[in-house]
Amino acid sequence: MRKLWLIFAQFTTLVLAIVFVVSTLRPDLLPRGQLREGGGTIVTIKEAVSDTQTKAEFRPGSFSNAAQVAMPSVVNVFTSKEVKAAPHPLLEDPRFRRFFGDPLESQSRRASSLGSGVIVSPEGYILTNHHVIEAADEIEIALADGRKSKARVIGSDPETDLAVVKVDMEALPTMTFGQSDNARVGDIVLAIGNPFGVGQTVTMGIISALGRTHLGINTFENFIQTDAAINPGNSGGALVDTSGNLIGINTAIVSRTGGSLGIGFAITTTVAKQIMEQIIQTGGVTRGWIGVEVQDLTPELAESFKRPNTNGALIAGVLKGGPADRAGVRPGDILIAVDSKPVVDSSAMLDLIAALSPGQTVTILVMRNQAEKTVKVNVGKRPKPASQEQYLDSEGME
Repeated sequence: MRKLWLIFAQFTTLVLAIVFVVSTLRPDLLPRGQLREGGGTIVTIKEAVSDTQTKAEFRPGSFSNAAQVAMPSVVNVFTSKEVKAAPHPLLEDPRFRRFFGDPLESQSRRASSLGSGVIVSPEGYILTNHHVIEAADEIEIALADGRKSKARVIGSDPETDLAVVKVDMEALPTMTFGQSDNARVGDIVLAIGNPFGVGQTVTMGIISALGRTHLGINTFENFIQTDAAINPGNSGGALVDTSGNLIGINTAIVSRTGGSLGIGFAITTTVAKQIMEQIIQTGGVTRGWIGVEVQDLTPELAESFKRPNTNGALIAGVLKGGPADRAGVRPGDILIAVDSKPVVDSSAMLDLIAALSPGQTVTILVMRNQAEKTVKVNVGKRPKPASQEQYLDSEGME
């Protein structure tokens, strides 16, 4: 009996020694997370381990890695311009000025606005929206790391609502372009920008639709629709995939209140990259043009023209002396193909014509009096919209 007691005492001493050593050197190995209710019942809870142990680990359900990759490349864009108020007729009266001075000098004020942008190259090029920098006298860029710099406009394209500005800074974090053509409805996306000026913000949603057109937002439209929250100030910011790659430039929302209602639109990187490259190389965008006004074929119009479907674009007007007019195109013709490529609707027709090079001769197929007719047109250069400004950078690029 004495021998058994000695063995038990030695075993107990050994266990207590082990517990003491472990609790001192590796307390994390001991069971934790037990609470006692008022009645003394033990309640077990699960606690996450410290961030230092999971900093480099994958977190299921978290998109922090994608956000950390993309956020440094998204900048805040602050713009300001001088706005002159319309003077009252009385202020132009010389007798009024004689007694009260010249109040016209105080009729101007500076208006400021904000938006977002994406750094696309280490040379300092930043992609943003045209409406963010339109008519701005001064543009300031603020990086996520706190650095700020004045920016100059390289070029702008109001017909896609895209613009490129440039800053002279070093060690710029750049965004990686993703494949927006591979995006699918239901994919998770993150929208990054500066909504309402509160600071850089990340919101999450899914791709709700692809290839949105006929929205009346831009002349040339091919939008990704998302329910990720996009608010004023997000314009020009990034829409990224779960790897942190850029797949769109946030540009517009549908809203009755001015805030997000879950219907936002982003310009695809396929379009943005093409426009950006042209602007950087030439300072602007050159598109083909034939000088016609077109509209979609409605079922009623298709029936009146005895068409079996609504494919094609109805030519509602022809500019006198323009390329189409010189080639013999008439109002009432239905354009059904451009260079053997079928025309589905007016948006597709605009895209096909815009992709042509000025000076190129193209064959178009029209339906006239229920008969097909081929017409050769010498493509012209699409005029710039009346509202588009001419931008020059410091090196004189127009």
